[in-house]
Amino acid sequence: MTDVQPPQAVQIWVDADACPKVIKEILFRASQRTKVPLTLVANHALSVPATAWIKAVQVPQGFDVADNLIACEAQPGDLVVTGDIPLAAQVVEKGVEAVNPRGEHYTKANIRQRLAMRNFMEEMRTIGEARGGPSKLDQRHRQQFANVLDRFLAKRQLLKK
Repeated sequence: MTDVQPPQAVQIWVDADACPKVIKEILFRASQRTKVPLTLVANHALSVPATAWIKAVQVPQGFDVADNLIACEAQPGDLVVTGDIPLAAQVVEKGVEAVNPRGEHYTKANIRQRLAMRNFMEEMRTIGEARGGPSKLDQRHRQQFANVLDRFLAKRQLLKK
């Protein structure tokens, strides 16, 4: 059996600059198992498994360069993995599904509220009223991410039949 990619209607895009290694490993295994193309986009070199299903794209340094590429290339039916809420908002508006590395699935129903909260917290940090960021990624988050990914892939497999 060959590892040649037939045309696919679905692809997974990863905003890889800040994506945790453990989440990338989950994605690598899922892509190889389901033969769904996976593209990691970052402004630095990435190491990915040698398979036709997985590729890394290195973009130039710069503000939102990786995000802009993902926002332009992702198509309805695709999945974008990102912790960047403005990027998630852009792709969700296009009909692309988005999930963060903690397994939070962004939808048209929740993305505006998430974006407003992100902007509010950014303002609070700017004026010194809030500090820190999210808690450490733990086993519960990894499981939540894997569950969302499995549901996405299962739904796509059913649509292909």
